[in-house]
Formats: sequence, structure tokens, C-alpha cells
Amino acid sequence: MHIDKKTIRNLAVAGIGCIVVYWLLHETEQFRTLWTTVTGILSPFVIGAAIAFIMNVPMRAIERNLKFIRKPGLRRTLGILLTLAFFVLIIVGVFRLIIPQITETVQLLIPKLTDFFLRVEAAVIGFLNDNPELMQWVYEKTGVESLDISGVLQEAMTFLKNSVTLIASGAVSAVGGTISALVNIVIGFVFSLYCLGRKEILARQGRRILYSLFSERAADETIRIFRLTNSTFSNFISGQCLEAVILGCLFAVSMAIMKMPYITLVSVLIAVTALVPIVGAFVGCAVSAFLIMVNDPFQALIFVAMFLVLQQIEGNLIYPRVVGT
Repeated sequence: MHIDKKTIRNLAVAGIGCIVVYWLLHETEQFRTLWTTVTGILSPFVIGAAIAFIMNVPMRAIERNLKFIRKPGLRRTLGILLTLAFFVLIIVGVFRLIIPQITETVQLLIPKLTDFFLRVEAAVIGFLNDNPELMQWVYEKTGVESLDISGVLQEAMTFLKNSVTLIASGAVSAVGGTISALVNIVIGFVFSLYCLGRKEILARQGRRILYSLFSERAADETIRIFRLTNSTFSNFISGQCLEAVILGCLFAVSMAIMKMPYITLVSVLIAVTALVPIVGAFVGCAVSAFLIMVNDPFQALIFVAMFLVLQQIEGNLIYPRVVGT
């Protein structure tokens, strides 16, 4: 029987696969440790590839406007530098808008939270005192004749206030755990610059690897899928960013008309969370509504109603035209 190179390769792959499966079944703990180590090592490079993919979207547009520069190396360098400046300006601008607002909001929010809990406690106690039949119903259902509602409510409010304090202290302590993530981001950022500077060479090397490992038809189909994926997600990212800016501006104008507090903070928060498809804007709405509720519960209800209206306008009229392509 004649054994060609393809048969030898298939037998080798099958043998390696059997060895790997056997090892996975008998050395699960070692595999878990190895997997954790490998993913920890590769995560900065995965982050770098994602950063490079995102930064490549504006960089291509910038390079198209730099065609008058004849030297490709100089054009690529200027494209990377201008892209970095673009992202730095956006990040600095967002932080300059958010950080002062967050500082001011936290300073105002802490005393208002205490007053808010006291108002809720007084409102519940007053409601129960005005409705003795409800109290009687609670006694009948629970079988408790001497339930101290005021004491229970005070305990509940104390628990809520302590929970807020614990959450705040936990958030502060969690900052220390971000050091590792920041290191990974820095390494990934450096790797992304390398990918952007040599993307044509890396793409050519990737094609060579594909054609050396797979048949010509399979390699062509894989490259076609990669190109389609790149085109689709590039258009989606650019459209999603534009849509987030439009949504943030809509909220800023609407909140200014309604004379609501925290206009800058809420608008930027809605715009940033809207970058996450489907659920992002609703998360921003929940956080923003809580901030407004502490200041004025009625305005929080108006904000939620306004959010639903703007979300319908944005989802049915703006989003399909901006991100539809």
C-alpha cells in the first residue's frame, strides 16, 4: 500500500489527538493548571489583537487621507500617531467630563442617601400607621402578634446603609486588583502597535500558514470568511460609535429641556454604555435613574419615561440607518 505525505500527516494528527484526549481524561487537574497558565500568558496578546483591530478602523481612514505622502513607512507611522492622538483625545475628554462630575456627585450623594433612606423609612411607617387593616392582615398571615414594624424597618434601613458602605469600600479595595489587568493592557497595547505597523506582513505570513496546513479550497474559503468578518465588524464598530454619540447628545438636549440634574454625567454615561449592544443603554439608564432618584424620585420616573421614548426613536429610526450597513 502506497503511503503519501497526506496520509502520514493525517495519521500523525490522529495520533496526537488520541494522546491529547487520553491526557485530558486522566490528568484533568494538570490540564486546568496548564490552561490557566497559557491563557494568562496569551491574554495580553489577545487584548492587543483586539485593540489593533479597533484602532485599524480609524487608521485606514487616516491613511487614505495621507496618500499624498509617497513613502509607505512614513505614511504608516503618521497614521499610527494620529490614530493614537485621536484615541487619547477621546479618552482624556471623556475622563475630564466624567471625573469632576463623579467627584461632585459622590460628595452630594452620600448625605442625600442618608436622607433618602430616612424618608423611605418615614413613608413606610406612616403608610402602615394609616392602614391598620394592613397591619392586622400581616399579623394574621404571619401569626406574629407583637411585630415591631418600626424596629424591622430601622434594621432594614441600617442594613441598606451598611451595604452601601461595604460596596463603596469594596470598590476602593478592588482598585488594587486592577494592577494585573493594567499590565496586560500595556503589553497588549505595545503588541497592537506592532500589529498595526506590520499588518500587511502578518497577513501575508498568515496566508502562507493557511495554504501550508490546508487545501487551497479550504484556505481560500477561510480567507474569504476573515475578510468578510473584518469588513462587517469594522463597519459595526464605526457605526456603533457614531450611534453612541448621537444617543448621548439626544439625552443631553432632552435632560436640559426637562431641567434634570447630572446632565453631563448621565449623557456621557449613556453614550459609553451604549457601545455595548442591546443591554448597555439599559445599564446606563438604571445607574442614571438611581442617581436622579436620590435627588428627586419624581424626576427619576420622568427620566425613565424619557429613556423609553428616546430608545424607541433611536432603535427604530436612527440605529438601523447608522449601523444597518
